[in-house]
Amino acid sequence: MGTDLLWKVREGASVKLKDYDPSYVEKGIERAAAESELLKLGDELSELQDLLAAAQHQSFLMILQGMDTSGKDGTIRHVFARINPQGCNVHSFKAPTEEELAHDFLWRIHKATPGKGYLSIFNRSQYEDVLIVRVHNLVPEDVWSRRYKEINNFEKLLTNGGTIILKFFLHISYDEQERRLLDREQDKDKAWKVAAGDWIERQYWDDYQKAYEDLLDKCSTDEAPWYIVPANHKWYRNLAVAHVL
Repeated sequence: MGTDLLWKVREGASVKLKDYDPSYVEKGIERAAAESELLKLGDELSELQDLLAAAQHQSFLMILQGMDTSGKDGTIRHVFARINPQGCNVHSFKAPTEEELAHDFLWRIHKATPGKGYLSIFNRSQYEDVLIVRVHNLVPEDVWSRRYKEINNFEKLLTNGGTIILKFFLHISYDEQERRLLDREQDKDKAWKVAAGDWIERQYWDDYQKAYEDLLDKCSTDEAPWYIVPANHKWYRNLAVAHVL
């Protein structure tokens, strides 16, 4: 399985998400074999983490973005199942606090970046500040539109300092999102995950898709590339991300 099949976004590309099939599965890959391979890759990731910690020269940052129910939590849980939690931090960026709003939008992000020898996983990230704020008109266009360059400069600062950055957009379809929301509502162990706002946000699907296309166009660089991951099939999503890592 080659990483090119994960649709690595070329710098300056013009992305149209309708051209990427969220149900894609590479020919010849079966679920049982994929899950077995994921366990092996998990062991390799654990070894790489040990090397990262021992060398103390670099750090690693993984960014996950995607529509609601795209599987950000599940990806973290399955791909990093064999990672030593002492050397890994997971950060979920929700709506900013009053203190965070009193600073620039990258202030809370920078505080969460990994030190040398450590890895961090961002469940949502600085990219929310060119997504939800744009879709819901929370800031003027002249504010969010300049953030692409500011994000690129920020990520360049991190990579120059020895941080490896990989970014993954978990790509699901509109119909698959609906199916997952309904499944959650009907499962008493998962119903707590569904809020009224999840259904409301679906009304803005097209706006979010356009916002994602623009950030993928503008913020995939050689130093900090974006990968579009077909995520309708959870088992394939996990394998795809693990292969890139």
